[in-house]
Amino acid sequence: MRTLLLGHLDERAVARLGESLDAMDHQNRLFTVMSANKEDMKKIWDLTKDQSVGLDHFVPSGTEPMKEVIHHGKNTLPAFTHFQKRFCLPEAGTDEAWGYNENPDAMIWLIGPGYFVAHATKDEKEPPSDFAVDYLRIPPKKPESWPEIRDNDGGFRKVVYGRMKDYMRRVSSHVSIGLAYREGESRDTFFLLCREDPS
Repeated sequence: MRTLLLGHLDERAVARLGESLDAMDHQNRLFTVMSANKEDMKKIWDLTKDQSVGLDHFVPSGTEPMKEVIHHGKNTLPAFTHFQKRFCLPEAGTDEAWGYNENPDAMIWLIGPGYFVAHATKDEKEPPSDFAVDYLRIPPKKPESWPEIRDNDGGFRKVVYGRMKDYMRRVSSHVSIGLAYREGESRDTFFLLCREDPS
């Protein structure tokens, strides 16, 4: 990722980054995303301030309801750095997605699965982006293979996910970047997601 960010940060910088990631196969794109550090992610966040992202990025159009779409993630936390966000569409037509956080290194029984509803931010005043992963809202249903739905208000769940929203921006056709906010204030915690398309 550092190599892709070298050079002039001109008006073509975001396009060059996106084109480079789009030209890769999934494994190389994932390797590149996982190589990013906090400095890289902050630079990408700043560069993508005008990059819209929508529901189709997280669950591509035509995906069956309740079929999961996996996004592999890398964050800037001191622990549990690698994770997945798993999304699905509800059974009824809607403009939102449901999802949770899968982290093989974290004990989900302790911190919870971090369920969320992902949606546009058109009703918010001056949001950091036009799409959010919202931990204040919990989906009413889930795919059968997902863990038990739990709220984000108790125990360690509250520490990790309570009162949180992740604001998302587009990097490429498969890659997005997020910044975590708690009660409207940035936590200075960034993450990159790389979507895995069905084979």
